[in-house]
Amino acid sequence: MTPRWLAPLLVLALLTAGGLTLLAPAAASSGATPSQSSPLKGNITGPTVLATGANQRYLIQATGGPAVAPNGTIVGNLTYYASVTGPNPTGVMITPTSAALLAGTPGQPLLTPGSVPQTLTISVELVSVLNASNETLNLTYVVQVVQPYVVAAEIFNPSNLTASSFPVAIDLDGTQVGNVTIPSLLAHTGFNLSFSYATLSLSTGWHSFSISLYQAHGLLKFANGSTEYDQSFYIPGPAPDYTIWYITGVVAFLGVLFIFGARVGARRRGATKK
Repeated sequence: MTPRWLAPLLVLALLTAGGLTLLAPAAASSGATPSQSSPLKGNITGPTVLATGANQRYLIQATGGPAVAPNGTIVGNLTYYASVTGPNPTGVMITPTSAALLAGTPGQPLLTPGSVPQTLTISVELVSVLNASNETLNLTYVVQVVQPYVVAAEIFNPSNLTASSFPVAIDLDGTQVGNVTIPSLLAHTGFNLSFSYATLSLSTGWHSFSISLYQAHGLLKFANGSTEYDQSFYIPGPAPDYTIWYITGVVAFLGVLFIFGARVGARRRGATKK
C-alpha cells in the first residue's frame, strides 16, 4: 500500500512523463518541415558581338526565390529590371526595361546598340517576391558593338516566269556565316541583296564573301549574268610600333653629342698647354 504522502509525487511524475511523450513527436514534426523555395538563379543569353544599327533581342531567364514553389510553380512575383551602359549612350537603349517573368517564358528585351562601335554592358536585376519575403540577383552581360563587314549584290530575274522565294547561303572563306531570303521575283524584276557580318576574329589578309544562285530555280542571275558572286576585301595589320626606333634615335643622337663634346674639350685643353 502506497503511503499517502507519496501519492501526489506519483501523479506529478506520471503527468511529467506524459507531457514529454506528447512533446517529442511535435518537435520531430517541426524539424521535418521542407524548404519552401530554392535559391534565385538566372542568366542572360544572346550574341556577344553585334553590328552597329543591328537591333537584337536578349533572353533573360530566372527561377527560384520566394516567388517560385519547389515544384516550379510561380506563386509570387518574379520580375527583371534591365538597363544598358556604354561610353557613348547616343541611340543606345533596351526595352522594355522591366517585365514579369512567367514560368518557362524568358524575358526578351530588345537592345538597340546605336551607330557607334563600343563596348556595352547590359545590367539586369532579378527580383523574386512573395508576401514579405524577397530575394534579388544582379547579372551583367558584355556586348561588343562593331562596324560590320557588308556584302551586297544585285539579283535579277531575266526570264518570263515568276521565281518563288528561297534562302541564299552567305559564305565567308568557304564557311557559311548566314543566309538571306530572296523574295518572290516577277519576270524581269530585281532584288538588292545585302548582308552584314559582325565579328572580331578576322585575321590580317584577304578574305572573300561568296554567294551562289545554283539552286535558284535556274531563273535568277547576278548583275554580271553569272550564278556565282564573290566579293573580296583586305584586313590590314596593326600599325607598326615606332617607339623603339624613336628611343634608338634619341640614344644615338645623344651619343653623337657626347663624342663631339669630348673631342672639342680635348682640343681646347691641348691648345691651353701650348
